[in-house]
Amino acid sequence: MNTDLKSAFEAAVAASKELTQRPDNATLLKLYALYKQATEGDVSGAKPGFGDLVGRAKWDAWAALKGTSTDAAMQRYIDLVDGLE
Repeated sequence: MNTDLKSAFEAAVAASKELTQRPDNATLLKLYALYKQATEGDVSGAKPGFGDLVGRAKWDAWAALKGTSTDAAMQRYIDLVDGLE
């Protein structure tokens, strides 16, 4: 793994917690999914049921990134956070 990329990713994660404005829900879902893909890889576990709308949306967003490499997910996360600052 590229250590410079990992450092930049960790800085972006920290920066995402310091944003002056809360991103919209669609952006928050992208951030969540890219973070999960970058840190855990492809989605795992059963898809949440219809009663868990938030969990289901998060699972779907993460599942949409299936096959995305760790480095690519980190870079996309960094780019997204940079665009928010």
